[in-house]
Amino acid sequence: MAAIDLTGIEWVWVDLDDTLWDFSGNSLISLAKIYDMHDLHRFYPTMEQWRNRYLEVNHSLWARYNVGTISKDYLQHERFARPLIDCGMDEKAAYDYSEVLHTDYLRILGQCSALVPGARTLLEHIKARGLKIGVLSNGFKEVQFDKLRSGGVLDMIDCIVLSDEIDINKPDRRIFDYALQKAGTTAEHSIMIGDNPDTDIKGALNAGWRAVFFNRNNLPIEFGEDVTTVNDLRDIIA
Repeated sequence: MAAIDLTGIEWVWVDLDDTLWDFSGNSLISLAKIYDMHDLHRFYPTMEQWRNRYLEVNHSLWARYNVGTISKDYLQHERFARPLIDCGMDEKAAYDYSEVLHTDYLRILGQCSALVPGARTLLEHIKARGLKIGVLSNGFKEVQFDKLRSGGVLDMIDCIVLSDEIDINKPDRRIFDYALQKAGTTAEHSIMIGDNPDTDIKGALNAGWRAVFFNRNNLPIEFGEDVTTVNDLRDIIA
């Protein structure tokens, strides 16, 4: 396919998790290490059982966090405590233990380096075009910089905007407006690349930006003419 038309664009904003940095793959590695490190076979006979229950809880919590109905602290502790409570651990003990699991998980996660295929090539192409690169993420400040650093792309990013900065998550228009203000640019000169159709794409459109939907998982979703859909990041510069 033809490269995305970046005429008039000054800032290319990119989501971090599962758009640049391979969160899905790196998280599975981290969860397996947590399972072994903390002997979680005491509660779940196999790592897959532990991982699947964690992912189920985590997915549900993130859906609520993205729309602002739960806090960051609630998400971080509940996602580890709930699987332990489910298998019979006392609630107080589970919540206390969740703090240890949370700390170790983020530390291990931040050390993982795998990028989404094509991510580095995309960033290099954008820089070669003389455009600025921004990261716009709902992820947590404790680990997002570590991900970029471990992935070897931190020095390619000109501006990083995290929801933690203003306690407002994508898709809320205010975080997109904040990003423009921080970068000193405007909506008509910005484009968003992201894998989440709601937080990244609908959020960007509602803020008056153009967008590229990175449909990594081939979801049956179509947008209007203001959105280009790609299944591979390299298609953006093909």
